[in-house]
Amino acid sequence: MDAGAVLDALGSDGHGLLGPEAADRLARVGPNALRSSEVRPLAVLGQQLRSALLALLFVTAVLSFLVGERADSLIIAAILAASVGLGFANEYRAALASQALHSQIRHRATVRRDGAACTLDVTELVPGDVVELAVGAVVPADLRLLEAVALECDESVLTGESLPAAKQTAAVAAGTAFAECTSCLFMGTIVHSGSAVAVVVATGGRTEFGRIALGLGDREPETQFQAGLRDFSALLAKVAAALTAAIFVVNLVLHRPLLDALLFSLAIAVGITPQLLPAIVSTSLAIGSRRLAARKVLVKRLVCIEDLGDVDVLFTDKTGTLTEGRISFTGAIDEHGRDAPDVFELGLICNEASVEGDAAVSGNPLDLALWEAPRPAGADAFAACDRFATLPFDHDGRLSTVLVQRGEQRLIVCKGAPESVLARCRAVSDSAHATLDAAFRDGTRVVAVATRLAPPTLDTLTPDDERDLELAGFLCFLDAPKASARGSLERLRGLGITVKIVTGDNGLVAEKVCHELGVTVDGTLNGPDIDALSDAELLAVCTHTTVFARVTPDQKSRIITVHRTAGRDVAFLGDGVNDAVALHHADVGISVEGATDVARDAADIVLLENDLGVLADGVVEGRRIFTNTIKYVLMGTSSNFGNMFSAAAASAFLKFLPMLPSQILLNNLLYDTSQLAIPSDHVDPEELARPSHWDVAFIRQFMMFFGPISSLFDFATFGVLIGVFHAHAHLFRSGWFIESLATQTLVIFVIRTKRRAWRSRPSGALIAAAVAVVAVGAVLPVSPLHHAFGFATPSLKLYLVIAGMVVVYLALVEAMKHRFFARHQSDNRVRRRTRTQRVHRLASRWSHRGALVPSARAATVPGPVAPSS
Repeated sequence: MDAGAVLDALGSDGHGLLGPEAADRLARVGPNALRSSEVRPLAVLGQQLRSALLALLFVTAVLSFLVGERADSLIIAAILAASVGLGFANEYRAALASQALHSQIRHRATVRRDGAACTLDVTELVPGDVVELAVGAVVPADLRLLEAVALECDESVLTGESLPAAKQTAAVAAGTAFAECTSCLFMGTIVHSGSAVAVVVATGGRTEFGRIALGLGDREPETQFQAGLRDFSALLAKVAAALTAAIFVVNLVLHRPLLDALLFSLAIAVGITPQLLPAIVSTSLAIGSRRLAARKVLVKRLVCIEDLGDVDVLFTDKTGTLTEGRISFTGAIDEHGRDAPDVFELGLICNEASVEGDAAVSGNPLDLALWEAPRPAGADAFAACDRFATLPFDHDGRLSTVLVQRGEQRLIVCKGAPESVLARCRAVSDSAHATLDAAFRDGTRVVAVATRLAPPTLDTLTPDDERDLELAGFLCFLDAPKASARGSLERLRGLGITVKIVTGDNGLVAEKVCHELGVTVDGTLNGPDIDALSDAELLAVCTHTTVFARVTPDQKSRIITVHRTAGRDVAFLGDGVNDAVALHHADVGISVEGATDVARDAADIVLLENDLGVLADGVVEGRRIFTNTIKYVLMGTSSNFGNMFSAAAASAFLKFLPMLPSQILLNNLLYDTSQLAIPSDHVDPEELARPSHWDVAFIRQFMMFFGPISSLFDFATFGVLIGVFHAHAHLFRSGWFIESLATQTLVIFVIRTKRRAWRSRPSGALIAAAVAVVAVGAVLPVSPLHHAFGFATPSLKLYLVIAGMVVVYLALVEAMKHRFFARHQSDNRVRRRTRTQRVHRLASRWSHRGALVPSARAATVPGPVAPSS
């Protein structure tokens, strides 16, 4: 079916729909969206229930109920309710906050309505709308082509093919294989090169992409933080399985009742796991998301907050981040640096901005800035020429070309990155190179313009026509450094984050901006030189490179990937269509509200204010959350491991169980309840000053170091209870219950900081929660409920002895803590020194072999500025 037939079938024409007709169709077919963003409580609750730990708790509760251990069953039910309830409440609140922020982000499209071009939200598109597409646009619906110029689309989201697919109108593609598919554009694909006018044939869930997406649902990749949690859970599972199996076998060998042995073993398995870890994590993330929301930061995936705290290298473009992002035209000059109004006119002739009347409604920033600049007297470029053909801008060639009739001359006008244009000129004078170099050193963005007379019969263009050009001159633009950027960069440096610039601009321009913002440029590496290096060589060079200039999208991704393979946690801040792949490859992809649709879709975090200071706030929040989460993990694993190991050992030589299953579970319920205040705890400034990373080996070392200390005091308690107080089973369990609850609860005030405990102030909520739980544990054995839980009433003397042992235990942990961290820091220094020496040896080896090891001067030569950067 040709374009005319498609338009007739849709009740439209090349001028688009009228407003009332479009509104009526929108009411009938609904918004152009795949699914509602409304948060559904049942869906959030379902996410909370998908947990192996919760399944273990549930099975244990059912078994306890079936065998008549109602107290055990009720305690486990309380743990389940607390974990699921807290997780649900926080996830639901966070989802509502995320939904509110998502509603502030809009995707726009250029649409012909009422005979004129305008920009609309893509959700308002209906079948029959006529849309205009340029390089970098995300196809907003399923479309049929009406007009196409050198059009190629990246359809990897649907087909998995990495190479872009060429597109043509049905009339051009007629008679070829796959003619129908060639003239169709599909929602979610990206315009790789060229331009087009197309009509909407399907929207929302009726598109090809919509049918696939709605069938598969959302499947998000695992973050570094989630991977750390998974590895940590695997460690706990192994420890729990080993202890449970050993305890069960020991109790059977001692001829204990099978049911008692089973329940005791299950209680140990539950006891060694930090049951409320999901609640702690979700509470921390919810608090963090609310704080960031107040600062205009949209976190599309909550777990990315903690990954943001891990970042130690930030790659960013300069436009709009380090600069104001308001590009202004400053002048047109010839090859000698003199004013050249004719170059300005040629720039307007070769301009891809969509124009209605006297206003440009869309286009790349440089073309818009040129169009909006004051024109020389008498200049009316468009009225003075007829355009026959166009080769639109693409990111590979970095130029655009038009064929026009200007008076008696048929002229080819080429405009784009200086290096690309100059390479197609017949001869370029030394004066032109000097003028270009001076402009770059002043921080000016430059676009070159060149022309060639064409045969009078020529009415089409191919890339082969972009040759034998005569340089006309240069168009100069300025994007001033952002006033707030200097302070933001200093703050990021203070947080231990290395900021590197990745730009399609010339290296000298990027260096000029860095100099004005106080950024020390250790080295500059150009895109062509990157291709000459292997990954190992690139890694060695990258360690002392600050600016990566004239880079292609693939080179951006390679730079980021190389850094990640070296163990660095990398964030990438980008806003253009050529940043999408790099955003995907980074540990944390960051974009801004004014970015292209494809960049915002690819990002994990969207800054609703384009300010690096806001990003620094996000980094601090991520580190605060991670640090508080690790506090719980370290304390819980070491204390739980020590107590459960003590219980396992005691069960081997005592004639009775050292603690009943219900008492173990009650102990853990009270203990975990006290830790719910950890997300609100203060964090020492030095913990926020550097990135933090999951280290399961460190957690295992911590558990194996401090767990035995806890067990040592448990065994001392056993000795006192049996040897001094001659405790029977009920009194023994009461005494150990009080001691174990107090030690594992109060040790948080030692574990929570690497400082001396009294030099770090905990939050009031944490103090209140810990003191309250210890008080409840101490009162339970003398309360009316003591019979229900199998406790006996301890004497005052026993209370005093236990209190003294708790104080000695905390003092010992405080002393051993500094020994442990000192040894750990020493090991880290050795590992870092060894890694640094390896990188330096590699860099030295390749510099002696002639590989490029750039400096700020040697690696920066005049080169191209991508018009869309």
